Amino acid sequence: MRRKLIAGNWKMNGSLAANAALLAGIKAELAQPACDVVVCAPAPYLAQCKAELTGSPIVWGAQDMSVHEFGAYTGEVSTAMLLDFGCKYVIIGHSERRAYHGESNELVARKTARALSAGLTPIVCVGETLAEREAGQTDAVVGQQINAVLETLDASALAKIVVAYEPVWAIGTGKTATPQLAQEVHAVLRAKLATKNPMAADNVKILYGGSMNPDNAKELLAMPDIDGGLIGGAALKAEDFLTIIQVA
Repeated sequence: MRRKLIAGNWKMNGSLAANAALLAGIKAELAQPACDVVVCAPAPYLAQCKAELTGSPIVWGAQDMSVHEFGAYTGEVSTAMLLDFGCKYVIIGHSERRAYHGESNELVARKTARALSAGLTPIVCVGETLAEREAGQTDAVVGQQINAVLETLDASALAKIVVAYEPVWAIGTGKTATPQLAQEVHAVLRAKLATKNPMAADNVKILYGGSMNPDNAKELLAMPDIDGGLIGGAALKAEDFLTIIQVA
C-alpha cells in the first residue's frame, strides 16, 4: 500500500513572522505522522524552513527551479542552491508556472530530469483548464503533459517522481473535482505510467491538487489512486493542514 503524502504549497505567501507561527503550530501537533509531510515555501524562506524543521518529521521543498545547472540566468534558482538549504522536494510544472510563465511540456520534462539528476524528488504537476474539460479533452491534455515527462526519463527513474493532478479550474476557486472525477484522471495517469514501467507505476504517488481542504479530504483520499494532496490555501492554516494530515 502506498504511503500517503501531504504537500503544502505556500505559493507567493508568507513572512518570517507568519511562517514561524505556522510551522510552530504544525510541529506542535505533529509528533509521528502516519503519512509523509512536506512544505514547499518561496525560495527566500527555505533557510527559515531548514532552521525550523530540522529534526522534525516534516521535510521541505521549493516551488520551482531552473533547468540550468548554473550560469548567467538572473533570478533563477539552481538545484545545487536548493540542496544547500536541505530541500528534498521541488514542485515542477505547476499550472501557474505553465500559464503565467509560459512553461511548456518540454521544459517541464527537462526540469524533471534535472531535479532527479540532483537527487531531488520532483512533484510533477499536470491538469486541464475548464475549457479543455468541457471540450472532453481532459485525458488527452494530461496524457500529453505526462507523456512529455515519460519520454525524457529512463524507466528506472519513474519510481523517483511524484505526480500531482491539479485541474486548473479547481485551483483557488473553491471548486473541486468530485472524488469520482478525480479518481478517473488519477487512474488514467497511473495507466500512462505503467506503459513506461508497470512495476514502478504501482508505487508512484499521485496527489490531488485542486482545492483539497478539511471538508473534502476524506472522500478524495479514500479513492484507490489518490495518494495524497498538493494543498494550497489550506496549507497556510495550521489547523486545516493538520486536519488533512490526520485524515491521510
